[in-house]
Amino acid sequence: MEDFRKYISEFLGTFALIFIGAGSVCANYYLTQAGSPGFGLLGIAIAFGFVVVAVAYSLGYVSGAHINPAVTISLLMTKRMEAKTGFMYIVAQLGGASCGAFMLKTLFPAAAAVGFGSCSLGSGVTMMQAVVMEAVITFLLVFVVYATVIDKRATPSLAGLAIGLVVLFGVMIGGPITGGAMNPARVFGPAFIAGNFDNHMVWWLGPILGGILAGFVYDIFFAQKDEEAKAVQKAKK
Repeated sequence: MEDFRKYISEFLGTFALIFIGAGSVCANYYLTQAGSPGFGLLGIAIAFGFVVVAVAYSLGYVSGAHINPAVTISLLMTKRMEAKTGFMYIVAQLGGASCGAFMLKTLFPAAAAVGFGSCSLGSGVTMMQAVVMEAVITFLLVFVVYATVIDKRATPSLAGLAIGLVVLFGVMIGGPITGGAMNPARVFGPAFIAGNFDNHMVWWLGPILGGILAGFVYDIFFAQKDEEAKAVQKAKK
């Protein structure tokens, strides 16, 4: 039952990410088509950043609020999760993203023109540039997850805000290049509903590589080793 709650948490969290984040892309399209200035990249970035903050604080205590296969795969690679649990997390994330995108299709049918909030490569952007951009911004995101959530020395009350801000900045920087996804599920859901998987591997390869690298870098250079933890505990006694 405990595992089931975690999977439902990941489903709902990723649903919210798509409905609010990708939904802001759809709403922006409707506004600009009607002659309004719309939200622009900054408004969309804020929507993504703050929905992540909300999900982190409301569901983080249940499942860790990964809502991102790149985070889950990184934890699997650093042996912080069991393979079966990680697999089910990813299934839940992709399912939640797809349901969120389906809801957007129902509410914003004309937003098919923007893939229901999916991502696309900027004009003139090569596959290599796109993968590097996604890898770098996902590295920063996952590194912050390790530093604020995984590492028990951190201040947990600030974790959700820190992660949300990294997402906000990542969307702003990566937006013109790749959409600033940092999350395979964030692209998969809208792409699946829109039936458009152009260059889709960019948003799997880049985030997964960046996430795995962040996990290993944190473990090697920043994580507290067992002997250090024992020494700290001994000093406190």
